Amino acid sequence: MTTVSRCTACLALLFAALSPPAPSAAAQSAQIPAASSSGPAASLQQRIQQMADTRAQAGLGHVALYAIQLNTLKTIGIGSNLPVPTASVIKLSILYHAMVQIRQGKARWDEPITLHPHQAVNGSGILMFLDTPVTLTLKDVLTLMVIVSDNTATNLAIDRFGIDPVNARLQALGLDNTHLYKKVMVPSSAPMPADQPKFGLGKTTPQEMAYLMETIGLCHLHQIGTAAHPGDARFAPVDGADRAVCSVALNMLKNQFYRETIPRYLEAVDTTENGTAIASKTGSLDAVRNDVAIVMGKTGPMVLSIFTYGNRDHGWTVDNEGELTIARLARTIVQDWSPAGLDGKYLIPGLGLPPSSTEPCPPAP
Repeated sequence: MTTVSRCTACLALLFAALSPPAPSAAAQSAQIPAASSSGPAASLQQRIQQMADTRAQAGLGHVALYAIQLNTLKTIGIGSNLPVPTASVIKLSILYHAMVQIRQGKARWDEPITLHPHQAVNGSGILMFLDTPVTLTLKDVLTLMVIVSDNTATNLAIDRFGIDPVNARLQALGLDNTHLYKKVMVPSSAPMPADQPKFGLGKTTPQEMAYLMETIGLCHLHQIGTAAHPGDARFAPVDGADRAVCSVALNMLKNQFYRETIPRYLEAVDTTENGTAIASKTGSLDAVRNDVAIVMGKTGPMVLSIFTYGNRDHGWTVDNEGELTIARLARTIVQDWSPAGLDGKYLIPGLGLPPSSTEPCPPAP
């Protein structure tokens, strides 16, 4: 792969002190199931590749993913730079743009947004069931867009901020293969790019969407200049006002309602009182299941960006094969990088990491 991720310069310092001693190889083998014939001694990259290959050979569908542990700079990937359909994962781009606009004083969490008759669209969400007109706050709209992937709320947010400004924000971050095409379930009044029918609502690559989620988690809201490649962006230091905005957005992502993919096997305890260690955004179509998440391990924060497409299972149950695949891949990665488990203590703006500049990370295999 040619595009390299860039991450933070001093991220290993804090978690090196906090991390428990590494378990023995035997202990790790006991915790991490071997993937088919790869064997327990196989590398993590080999094991996830085996899982993806076995799935594809069985005609079940394809996998593209990118994962990084931010403090250790460990990375793995399968088709990390392959453009894939986003489904509702592209809504992260709307959320990030809104965060920057709010921090700049160009929008407010409490500004009123009115849903008028005939604006509601079908699909995921609850606004289509409400009597109209009904007025919500911008925070309400973005919360519904994230936690239940409300399509009507998404369109209200697009009406508020515009498609072109969202895409300009992505371009400034160097995310050349990440694009929001249109409103949800509404024909576009503007000409569409030639590749729009292939991708639908939006397109991205696993690595680019991981970087966008990382940017949200690190609370980078003040970009300096523009970036030529993913991760080249420079940002001003994070201040208290930044953290106030990011705390609201992270709370939305932490309260993601759909938890059958990345969190499925990782949340082994009830998180309703003490809070979760996972902040995520899912996306689903008949033949697509995606999830992008910050997973706060005891050994440091991880970003997992997992996409499945061309899926044979088009069912809409919690046991959809694509969703199970994402859950198994996430478990394999997290158990390898953080065998001691999860801890949501540092799932806060900045992810508990030292302030930093950007430095190159190794590309995924």
